[in-house]
Amino acid sequence: MSGDVQVRQLTRADVGLLRQLNTVFAEAFEDAPTYQGAPPDDAYCERVLSKDHVIVLVALQQAAVVGGLVAYELDKLERARSEVYLYDLAVAEPHRRQGIATRLIDRLRVIGKQRGAWVVYVQADYGDEPAVSLYQKLGVREEVMHFDLPVE
Repeated sequence: MSGDVQVRQLTRADVGLLRQLNTVFAEAFEDAPTYQGAPPDDAYCERVLSKDHVIVLVALQQAAVVGGLVAYELDKLERARSEVYLYDLAVAEPHRRQGIATRLIDRLRVIGKQRGAWVVYVQADYGDEPAVSLYQKLGVREEVMHFDLPVE
């Protein structure tokens, strides 16, 4: 059960936990080149973890990261409010189906509310039925299109 799992928000002092989280992401997304191919140095990680708009949560079982998420708070200009974009979320295979992802999202929603955000939003890929099922259980589905615009 997820009862022995603690959810913790990372700070600049938690680079080691961030590296563990990237290992979880690499395995869960089957994308080691992105998450482990060119790891940033500690100073970069500390700098990013220090930014107010970057929210990194991990699920810890004892001292091991078994899941986590990365989200970004985006300030809005049409109203004095923000929204939180949940960018990456994963739980290690042996720890799935125990409510850990839901606990991580619930903590993110609390943080969002404390910061004055009006919504937490997340994208899911077609065919990723576990993610779609989880997000439908927790929120309202919208049909949108996503475009990657190169900066080169």
